[in-house]
Amino acid sequence: MPEFLADLLNQNAIFTATTVGHYWDGLVTTVQLVFLSLVIGLLLAVPLAILRTVKNPFVSGPVWLYTYIFRGTPLLIQLYIIYYGIGQIDGIQDTFWWDIFREPFYPALLAFTLNTAAYTTEIIRGALVATPHGEIEAAQAYGMSWLLRMRRIILPSAFRRALQAYSNEVIFMLHASAIASVVTIVDLTGAARDIYSRFYAPFVAFIAVAVIYMALTFLIVYCFRRLERRMLRHLKPLNQ
Repeated sequence: MPEFLADLLNQNAIFTATTVGHYWDGLVTTVQLVFLSLVIGLLLAVPLAILRTVKNPFVSGPVWLYTYIFRGTPLLIQLYIIYYGIGQIDGIQDTFWWDIFREPFYPALLAFTLNTAAYTTEIIRGALVATPHGEIEAAQAYGMSWLLRMRRIILPSAFRRALQAYSNEVIFMLHASAIASVVTIVDLTGAARDIYSRFYAPFVAFIAVAVIYMALTFLIVYCFRRLERRMLRHLKPLNQ
């Protein structure tokens, strides 16, 4: 085999091994960041959405202010404020919190969690207030307490109505996670930047990561469609 051909094959092998491994590491980081932020954000959003529906402004007001701030400002700005601002808090570098937040993953996780919790709060709140009054009256007629009505009737009904909107929020968070690379996190986008800077192959690097994002998006859409069919199967017409 000619020497130049052997060198070319060797370079291609090195390029392939490096890029696949780097993309895999970036994929794992992206999935961890998005999954944790969505789970924690959803756990925060459910009680906040319930408080948001309370008519007392001293209860619903702070929740409205929180959602207004995080929905009204860019996620990138929120990430910068948290990432660069935490280290400026007096005395934090002398506490155990600094051992956590000096790593870029955790400030990014906090920013993404607060952002998605704000959006999810409004999604669930809209589904809660759209609950048919007849369902609530029927639950009251059965003697259900407020907590039992919320657990057995209102929240399950609201989750079914909010499912489509929440699927869009999950996809948005997946795409928004691409900005994590600006705070030195090597996610999918960060891996593509590293490969581009090392091999000077912009089309290969960024088209490959775009294909990976598209595959993840299709997977999310598929899972939510299956979940939607399962949760709304009682609305399908009966076979004659």
